[in-house]
Amino acid sequence: MPLFGGYKAAKLKPQLKMAVTRFSIASNKKSALMKQQIREIAILLADQPPKEEKARIKAEALIRDDNTVEAYEILQLTCELLSERIHLISHSKECPPDLISSISTLIWASTIVDIPELVIIRQQFRYKFGKEFDDEAMQNVGGVINERVAAKLSVQPPSAYLVQTYLEKIADEHEVQWKPKVALTADTMSEPMVAPVGYSVQVGGGSGLTPSVYGSGGLSASAPPLSPSFSLPPEAPRSSTTMKQQGKQQQGKQQQSTYVPVLPSPAAPSRIGDIERRLTFLFLPSKRVHQVLLHQLRTKMTETTMVMAETMVD
Repeated sequence: MPLFGGYKAAKLKPQLKMAVTRFSIASNKKSALMKQQIREIAILLADQPPKEEKARIKAEALIRDDNTVEAYEILQLTCELLSERIHLISHSKECPPDLISSISTLIWASTIVDIPELVIIRQQFRYKFGKEFDDEAMQNVGGVINERVAAKLSVQPPSAYLVQTYLEKIADEHEVQWKPKVALTADTMSEPMVAPVGYSVQVGGGSGLTPSVYGSGGLSASAPPLSPSFSLPPEAPRSSTTMKQQGKQQQGKQQQSTYVPVLPSPAAPSRIGDIERRLTFLFLPSKRVHQVLLHQLRTKMTETTMVMAETMVD
């Protein structure tokens, strides 16, 4: 027995009574929310076009809540039974055979349902019957857990046939003229509901400028075609040889772009001084080059050329 705790019938019985009340409150709360969900599903089915995919998702949540309420009622009955047999439990060294399923079911459900009293109840049964009994209940050794409770609290989604059955009943109760757009086959009835693809979503429903995708005979061809997306083709990878050739070409262009002055055709200059000043102005960026050109011009020009230039200027 633990040092600071152990099995106490005076603590177990009040927790069982409180769990009964807690289950009742949780069931009533979920039932009220389920009525609101049913009205929302009926509104979705009555829309034009019907929001069938969204209604199916809400119907799946409705089925899960319905299963939870059903499991709550069974667990509530279990707590009431154990509360009445608290004296038998207290005077038994081992779990009575007719209570193994009930106690194991409460222990297993304590980690699934949102009922805090079940945590304390499980702790008391662990003190009473030992850790091994608790572990076997959590692992469902021997299949002792209530099968109906285990099925209703399962994480597996409901079948597509059950979802469609709920939708049909809701449509009949609220007098909604609705028929499923996608018929179920023999293979898909037992499978979970398929993921939504958007066939019930109206094209341009936000602005209201685009005609509805639903016509009198089902899908309409009035939906605008999707605009194709154009993109440039990917650039081919460059080889190392091509990159080297491009590098040599760029280097050659840089060398060819060196500034080399070109001497204009002789236009009979007036004087050598004017030519020097003009050449100095034109070839100022390259001082050495213009000095060489001046020297060549002085040596090659003859006196006749100078006379002709002065005559033309006058």
